[in-house]
Amino acid sequence: MDNGSLNIQLQSGKRKKGLVLLAAAALWGTLLTGCSTPEGAAKDAGGAAPKGDVTLVIGAYSVVKDSVQDIIPLFQKKWKEETGQTVTFQESYEASGTQARAIVGGFEADVALLSLEGDIDKLTKAKLVNKDWKEKPDNGMITRSVVAIGTREGNPLGIRNFADLAKPGVKVLYPNPKTSGGAQWDINAIYGAGLKESERKTGKKDPAFAKDFLKSVHANIESLDKSGRASMAAFEYGVGDALVTYENELLARNKQGAKYEVIIPDDTILIENPAAVVDANVDKHGTREVAEAFVDFLWSEQAQKVFAENGFRPVNQTVYKAFEADYPVPPGLFDIQYLGGWKEVRESLYSKRGVWYQVLAGI
Repeated sequence: MDNGSLNIQLQSGKRKKGLVLLAAAALWGTLLTGCSTPEGAAKDAGGAAPKGDVTLVIGAYSVVKDSVQDIIPLFQKKWKEETGQTVTFQESYEASGTQARAIVGGFEADVALLSLEGDIDKLTKAKLVNKDWKEKPDNGMITRSVVAIGTREGNPLGIRNFADLAKPGVKVLYPNPKTSGGAQWDINAIYGAGLKESERKTGKKDPAFAKDFLKSVHANIESLDKSGRASMAAFEYGVGDALVTYENELLARNKQGAKYEVIIPDDTILIENPAAVVDANVDKHGTREVAEAFVDFLWSEQAQKVFAENGFRPVNQTVYKAFEADYPVPPGLFDIQYLGGWKEVRESLYSKRGVWYQVLAGI
């Protein structure tokens, strides 16, 4: 697939392991300190906002936390200047699938920032988000990224692509696609890389080859975590040799002082992350105007610059050009349509008899 069609220019033993994973879980808790839980935020969000002020409840996937917390003050300043209102935020950060289920289950978020289109679809099916949510810039996608591989400093195992993760002795981490949207991107990337390899060898996509390719990588899995951020926490504590995750997650950690090698496989998938107003909730809370303004602000140059500085590939082309050198396009980059689109992916990979569950079962 060419760059134009993508409309972007991208870029020991069990006891010891158990103790390390407990420590990782502790860091995961620390990473979320100060954030509202879905239940708490839903309770706090009930009722009308105080006169003269407005409260906006954000339900977001965990990896976008740092960017959102940098963007919020920019929006608060703009909103205050334009309306005289002080807008306060209640924020919840969870794995994308967990967050979507929480909103469907009663967490009254006004705005949802999730990892993948399918999680917004869950909200439309629950009649919480209007079906026209994609009638926004970039089809409702506020950021892009690619699936990358993080290794220890110096890349001691010489990992260059997903096939290298299947080598004997390589300990691999990625989260569980049952709870994490990020994990679905990870699995899609590995499976799609298998399809790409089969095309090179046979001239056509071979799903059986791609399944075996995914199976060979999963055979080296060290830990399936709840979310991308939890997998990063485990990696921080020394679990595993290689982490499959968003490029932006690795770049953000390096910016904060980590020294991971960021490996972009030649064959990897374009990640697109959506945002939407939760229509049923904003109408209930009387927050539609500010919620829509906040979502629109996410496409502004100010917000897109924040995303770019935190490792995301901006959808705003003006901002992208300023960061183009940081985000080269992998030569074998593909998008979700290469796999047949999300409807096909949900059926072929993640249904009860899908490829992913066959891999888990060793079939």
